[in-house]
Amino acid sequence: MHWDVETGKCEKYIWPSENVLVSHHAKPPISAKRSKQVLALAASSDGRYLASGGLDRHIHLWDVRSREHIQAFSGHRGPISCLAFAPDSSELFSGSFDRSIMQWNAEDRTYMNCLYGHQNEILTMDALSKDRILTVARDRTMHLWKIPEESQLVFRAPAAASLECCCFIDDKEFLSGSDDGSIELWSIMRKKPILIIKNAHPVLCTNLNSVDNDDESPKENGMHKPENVPSAAQSWVGTVAARRGSDLVASGAGNGLVRLWAIKPDSKGAEPLFDLKLDGFVNSLAIAKSGRFIVAGVGQEPRLGRWGRVRSAQNGVAIHPIRLKDVKEDL
Repeated sequence: MHWDVETGKCEKYIWPSENVLVSHHAKPPISAKRSKQVLALAASSDGRYLASGGLDRHIHLWDVRSREHIQAFSGHRGPISCLAFAPDSSELFSGSFDRSIMQWNAEDRTYMNCLYGHQNEILTMDALSKDRILTVARDRTMHLWKIPEESQLVFRAPAAASLECCCFIDDKEFLSGSDDGSIELWSIMRKKPILIIKNAHPVLCTNLNSVDNDDESPKENGMHKPENVPSAAQSWVGTVAARRGSDLVASGAGNGLVRLWAIKPDSKGAEPLFDLKLDGFVNSLAIAKSGRFIVAGVGQEPRLGRWGRVRSAQNGVAIHPIRLKDVKEDL
């Protein structure tokens, strides 16, 4: 789906036939039918290309102007879990459950490089430039990759936490979110977080999503479970975003809250600015370069698993304006 933020109009990208996919260099599907489930999206900064990836183990490249499929990149041996275009570049990075990261050139339609280092499934990534990318995996580590040097810095999650997401703030600091409800601020100069915001998304009775842990009507001791029972997944910080080069960052969790924060000078703390309450799991966030609005991807379930379900939620996109002037006055 392609949305116009100003008009609210929506256009669909039509999935091509199997013959077209094969002609665009897609390999035959593993099963009888190719999976169309998408787990990751990324758009180039010039607005020309859209990349999608999912369970069919391919990265699909689309022409944004014509909404047509133009290329299928194969090479990963597992589902594609994350994608990121380098800013001001046609270079694309992909992360997979096969623990590898691959580098592609969308303009030339070519494979460039493969990076190894994670010991488990890769979950999310962010690209600062074509020379620097950040990744998080289920091995409880975050890697900062230096592409030209063919080296990496490894940052380990605090005790009892598993990292779920990451993003760059600038070329010196970056952010992560954890399944224990914490947000961590990191510096390239230290291997440990310079700031930890604990319980960033508390699960309160006033902001609970009604979560089912089973597809069928759940029972406990022969009785139906009451609605609004807390689920551990609701406090997970599943996504973080930052307005590059500023003190404005955002986080989203399974409790349906999008929280905006201001990082204090010298990283001495973070001040909550305001909360946006949504219905469902907040699975992705992006702050506009202008800082005028924030976009949230919301679903009935977490992006990469079924640890809970909010039946009342609708899978979709929420767009909310940010009035920076009002925020500044509040500070």
